[in-house]
Amino acid sequence: MPDAVIVACARSPIGRAAKGSLTALRPDDMAVQMVRAVLDKVPELDPTEIEDLVLGVGQPAGEAGNNLGRAVAVLAGMDHLPGTTVNRYCSSSLQTTRMALHAIKAGEGDAFLSVGVEAVSRYPKGNADGMPDTRNPLFADAQARTEGFAAGGQVWADPREAGALPDLYIAMGQTAENVAQLKGVSRADQDAFGVRSQNLAEAAIDAGFWATDITPLTLPDGTVVSADDGPRRGVTLAAVEALKPVFRPDGTVTAGNCCPLNDGAAALVVMSDAKAAALGLTPLARVVSTAVSGLSPEVMGLGPVEASRRALARAGLAISDIDLVEINEAFAAQVIASARELGIEEDRLNVNGGAIAVGHPFGMTGARITSTLINSLRWHDKQFGLETMCVGGGQGMAMVLERLS
Repeated sequence: MPDAVIVACARSPIGRAAKGSLTALRPDDMAVQMVRAVLDKVPELDPTEIEDLVLGVGQPAGEAGNNLGRAVAVLAGMDHLPGTTVNRYCSSSLQTTRMALHAIKAGEGDAFLSVGVEAVSRYPKGNADGMPDTRNPLFADAQARTEGFAAGGQVWADPREAGALPDLYIAMGQTAENVAQLKGVSRADQDAFGVRSQNLAEAAIDAGFWATDITPLTLPDGTVVSADDGPRRGVTLAAVEALKPVFRPDGTVTAGNCCPLNDGAAALVVMSDAKAAALGLTPLARVVSTAVSGLSPEVMGLGPVEASRRALARAGLAISDIDLVEINEAFAAQVIASARELGIEEDRLNVNGGAIAVGHPFGMTGARITSTLINSLRWHDKQFGLETMCVGGGQGMAMVLERLS
């Protein structure tokens, strides 16, 4: 059975939504630039030999609607190339890599484009979430319970134990508050982690790491953007401690210990090991295993725990075998709780900072973290990496990579 290998990565700078550097770019235009950039890294590959372009996006509506994957293929000048669009919220472009893996393992193709994009700045106007209201009224009681949390003073309890539906549409910040309560993650823990993310990202910028990870984007006016908007220099614990809770009056989640809203795109070339060898390519990494998991949407931040355990078991590895771990920093509360459950020490966790600093464009993040993890393994001369994240709606996803070059 063939192995799936990653031979090239390209991830854009990450802009702050609404007020950042990438607001002028449509999601398809961002994705096209990353597709072209990643293919430029593999000139040996004839584009007509690519089986499919699989694109992940967290909110496939408005400019990201219809079949965005196919639009990107045609805009990139490859109308011969089929394209499809995948939605698994925050892990959408980790799912696209997983789909490439599965197709390669099944012998149904030797080369794929795994792409992710999100342009929160350009979401269509609708309800408070920026989308037309599509919520099933059967979740109304669950949503009312969440509103009680938002008012403060309530402690989370698993609604399934009372035979009730969980709140499928719960705000992600509310899930972080629930995880903090359930797992005893203090405001002090979260603030310290938020500062750590910013400080590590600053150090990685100064060391030149992030320059190796970022592929510049060109705006419609010709301006070239080559750095993330998010990292802040000189962030102190005192400054973060002064911020007020966002989601509950008695809460612990603030703008300093969670990710912002963002824009960005990323692309990977995933091949069979036989195809890479035939082209004379040295792969960057091998996809060892992947996994998904499900849990109550109200504590979705714990999704990485079971997903990581499944991926590690399929890889025949223990967490102690993993050199570097990237847990998506949607919220410090969920990263801390998941890392504790999995037994991950801080010295191998998000060692160059994470989404709290650099940002989290939902559909882009899976592919972005793949690029960052591969580059981190190369930068630190390590072998095995674990990428994992919580996923809206109550899921987790994980992938184990082995660095090859």
